Amino acid sequence: MKVLLASDGFVTDDVLRTAMSAAAPEAQLAAIASTWPVPPYGDVGEVREAAGDEDELVAALRGCDVAFSHTFPFTRKVIEACPDLKMIAICRGGPVNVNIEAASDHGVLVSYAPGRNAVATAEHSVGMILAAMRQIPQRNAELLAGQWRSDYYIFDNVGLEVGSSTVGVIGYGAVGRRVAHIMASFGGDVLVHDPWAADRSGEGVAFVDTLEELLRRSDIVTLHARATPDNHHMIDAEALALMPANSVFVNCARGELVDYDAVCDALDSGHLFAAGFDVLPAEPLPLDHRLMSTSRVVLTPHLAGASKEAARLAARIGAADIAAFIRGERPAHLANPNAFERK
Repeated sequence: MKVLLASDGFVTDDVLRTAMSAAAPEAQLAAIASTWPVPPYGDVGEVREAAGDEDELVAALRGCDVAFSHTFPFTRKVIEACPDLKMIAICRGGPVNVNIEAASDHGVLVSYAPGRNAVATAEHSVGMILAAMRQIPQRNAELLAGQWRSDYYIFDNVGLEVGSSTVGVIGYGAVGRRVAHIMASFGGDVLVHDPWAADRSGEGVAFVDTLEELLRRSDIVTLHARATPDNHHMIDAEALALMPANSVFVNCARGELVDYDAVCDALDSGHLFAAGFDVLPAEPLPLDHRLMSTSRVVLTPHLAGASKEAARLAARIGAADIAAFIRGERPAHLANPNAFERK
């Protein structure tokens, strides 16, 4: 069985090789690499968030049974040009850079790595909550610029404490669950809204039936939902108006979930105390966007899920699925399980 390691600057060739050596040392390996994340990914053909050249990928896949990748574009063009290809293992929580329909049409299995960056994203989300609440980046920048301002001790200028706040967590998946438990361990009263959560366990966590109730009761709101056509701009001006005055809002999920102009309006009016975002309305964010000039906003460039262990875990999950396929077993994390049933 020949496996193409299609690496990049995050899930590197060494990371993929280490995982494959442990899971399937008998596999024959070939290699190709892109320079992602520099430049950043984008749409390639009909697939999203991809990086790399289709023709170069097709050439590298000749004679390969399996592609093991993170960001390369597995478009219909690529899949149709590679008759030897039987499986694509993607080191991501969702294989958005693969045309699943085309893969299924050609009997190609597609696996992915759910939860690979859940710990990294949860930890970053907690950091963003704390940074926004206490305005840590802003105070650091002022101090480095030679400003020592004592007026931040004025009552109206100081921030919240998690331990005396109600924290609203929207979404109770792999990331939201971790954030909820960390916030509870800080002493916060944690409310969760997720109508699709099957497991509602968790010490110090209470579920509410509606998003509106969560927003009304929460001093801090952190968003951890998947983006769907039904929840575009689920946090808009009307939703933000439900939140208590001087509350904090953080989004490390997906930019499509939030109306950022409405957030800027709420910050400018003083209704929101602060906000923090790792996902943005445009990436990269234009320098003239309102978020760049609105006070009390903490921003990071979509890197919440970026940790060394996230890359290693993604590779281990993918390698385990490839090893199962080599043994003739069903891989554990298939995006198109019907393709396996047809084999």
